[in-house]
Amino acid sequence: MKFDIAKETFLEGLQKVQSVVSARTTLPILSNVLLEAEGSSLRLTTTDLDVGVSGEVPANVAKSGSTTLPARRLATIVRELPTENVTVSVDSKNVATITSGPSRFKILGLSDDEFPELPDLSGAREFLIDQATLKDGLRKTSYAISTDDTRYVLNGIYFSFKDSALTMVATDGRRLAMVDYDLEFPESSECEIIVPTKAVNELQRLLNTEGEVKMLVGASQVAFELDGTTLISKVIEGNYPNFRQVLPSDPKYRITVDRETLQSVVSRISLLASDKSNSVKLTFFDDNIDIEANSPDIGEAQEQLPVNYDGEKISIAFNPEFIQAPLRNLDTDEVFIELIDEMNPGIIRNNSSFLYVIMPMRVSG
Repeated sequence: MKFDIAKETFLEGLQKVQSVVSARTTLPILSNVLLEAEGSSLRLTTTDLDVGVSGEVPANVAKSGSTTLPARRLATIVRELPTENVTVSVDSKNVATITSGPSRFKILGLSDDEFPELPDLSGAREFLIDQATLKDGLRKTSYAISTDDTRYVLNGIYFSFKDSALTMVATDGRRLAMVDYDLEFPESSECEIIVPTKAVNELQRLLNTEGEVKMLVGASQVAFELDGTTLISKVIEGNYPNFRQVLPSDPKYRITVDRETLQSVVSRISLLASDKSNSVKLTFFDDNIDIEANSPDIGEAQEQLPVNYDGEKISIAFNPEFIQAPLRNLDTDEVFIELIDEMNPGIIRNNSSFLYVIMPMRVSG
């Protein structure tokens, strides 16, 4: 195998696939990237057996062939090469010689025969989604994914394709983020799956704001095809909890707040939140929100935020990070806080289909 390739093109191809590679693996082949050179392109593929990424970049192929080379080491070498032109040649023993100007490297590879094949999703359900839409949905929900391995069905984002809509949900049991988008697809394609965290993170890295992504849903795998790159992942097996049961209905109060102002105030006040309780208290009264935190060992912080509110006085406490997370990931100027009382969950909305439910904490004092 032998090919010439531009340094930046080679590096870009490697960077798209290398983050799937695990630093610690019992199978040496999983530390490698599969290189397949043919015609005028080079295909690069990596996998950890749960998630795989494959993409093509242009190359001038003098001799077709394939091999696998250590992914991270190869990317490090290519990044440091002195000239823009790179030549890679691989002998029958999978020893790769990389030359660029006066530099010459030899890397020992492994046969591509050992490299696991990515699953074939032919016959899977197909959905066409704007990349900007999917990127928006992941940004607005992914921070609420659970990291508790004992509740494995919550370790990803729930995708529901029903009633001409795509619904995306993430929850860790203490907060829930949900967004809906109108989407055309045949009724026969209706389905629901849970896409695991690692695939979500990879997808966020690959998505752009233009073009479409083709989402392929199989029995136990899901694939995303975009911009010449394919991401394939196992799905999480199991039943996602009935999240609609926990959505509060008929809030008594709806308060409009400037998003960035609320985020910055909560960020400041939380500097003196107690490590033990890690909460900030919001008191709504007389066209104000009084936001405060106190720690017996350190002190207390308090700030008032003027709003339009004339309801009864309500004090409710939340984890400050749980308040800030959606505010960081929304792009509207205003958000709406909806409340029933001090014991029921609070809701944060904006003027789109976004919905965020946050469980209150015990209020002291």
